[in-house]
Amino acid sequence: MDITALIPLLELSDDSMRFIGAGVAIGIGGAGPAIGIGWLVSKAMEALGRNPEAQPVIQTNMILGIAFAEAIAIYALVVAVMIGFVF
Repeated sequence: MDITALIPLLELSDDSMRFIGAGVAIGIGGAGPAIGIGWLVSKAMEALGRNPEAQPVIQTNMILGIAFAEAIAIYALVVAVMIGFVF
């Protein structure tokens, strides 16, 4: 098979590049907060194991940190939707 017959299959259109960019944006934008939330909950559980009496303060701060990290993932989702469908 001649390689020149495959060249049209290797060309990427503007639409395909846009959706690849949106996928990369949501992949990177979702991975960071997922790692951050896992680390945050891990450290909160470690702190609760060391000092169970501080549970209300630790839990409140953990939930606030999770909410802020989740907001970053939502921003990434909005950017991915904008890249994919608006621009």
